[in-house]
Formats: sequence, structure tokens, C-alpha cells
Amino acid sequence: MSVEPVDPEHKAFLVDYMGRLHRATAVDDGVFAKIAATRVIWLRAREQGGRVIFIGNGGSAGIASHLAIDLAKNASVPAHCFSDASMMSCLANDYGFEDWLAHAVRLSARAGDCLVAISSSGRSKNILNAVAQARAMKLDVVTLSGMNADNPLRGLGDVNFWVDSRSYNIVETAHQFWMMAAIDLIIGRAEYPAS
Repeated sequence: MSVEPVDPEHKAFLVDYMGRLHRATAVDDGVFAKIAATRVIWLRAREQGGRVIFIGNGGSAGIASHLAIDLAKNASVPAHCFSDASMMSCLANDYGFEDWLAHAVRLSARAGDCLVAISSSGRSKNILNAVAQARAMKLDVVTLSGMNADNPLRGLGDVNFWVDSRSYNIVETAHQFWMMAAIDLIIGRAEYPAS
């Protein structure tokens, strides 16, 4: 099958788009240090009998779920994602959407756990409230945000990842890539069988 030539306008868009992703995920010693620090926090949670709890909204919730599964299955670090529809609808109904995650943390987290809070904008009130609850419980916190440099989530964690991009897809891709790197750093390999 022959490949059709790419429309010049499409190619220009994709070259720009891929360049944005490349710049957003450019690595330096600071990013390496954050990934390594995340690994330490996750392993400490496992050693203390805790688990890593992932939270997010929308696409970030999908990323949170994927990371929880891979961390538990592939890296043997107990992990959970607060994405159960029954839990969400119950707690949002009882406490409001802005507070449902904080109550999920209050009800389900325990000493030794770590919270990973993912919000592309860094401004999601339910994520910020959950982080405040985790802090009140003295849990380790890792944050992932993007968009504006002054977003409130960016400085609330023990480790804070921030993507310098205004594109949700690029921010979310960087978040997932960095966290997958932390998982693979625990495993010690970039390639391994699925089971």
C-alpha cells in the first residue's frame, strides 16, 4: 500500500504540534530528580503498608486509572484510583462536587498512603480540596499540573510536576509519560512483558 503525500498545511500543523510536545517533555536534571523522588515516595508507601492513590478529572481521571493499574500490576506497588462512579455520585451528592474527593481521601486514605493529584489546569477545586485533606492527614503528595505557572496546585506537593504548555493534550501526555517513567524506574526496565 502506498502512502499518500501529506497535505502541506497538515504537515505544518503536525510539525508545530510535535515540536510543542518535544519542548514540553524536554528533560533536565530537575525533571529527573522529580521522577526519582516520586519513585522514592511510592516505594516508601509500599514499605509502610500504604498505597498510592491517584485522582483526576476527565482525561486526568483516565490517566490516573491507567497509572494505578500499571503501578500495582507491573511495579508491585499497591495503588488505587478514585474513579468509581458509585463512590463519586454518592459523595458528590452528599458533599458537593468540589468536596467529594476530599471526603474520599478522608474515608479511604490511611497513614502511609501517598496521593497523586492530577489537574491539567492546576485549578480544579475538588483536586485542591483533596490535596488539603491529604495534607491534614500528613500523607505524601505528588502533584501534576500545567497551563499557567501560577496555578495553585503547582506548589502543594512534596514533588510538583508542571508542564509549560496551554494545550490539554500535551499537558496530559507529559503527565502520563513522566509517571510511566517513574513506574519503569521502579521496575528497572523500559521493556517487559505485559503479564
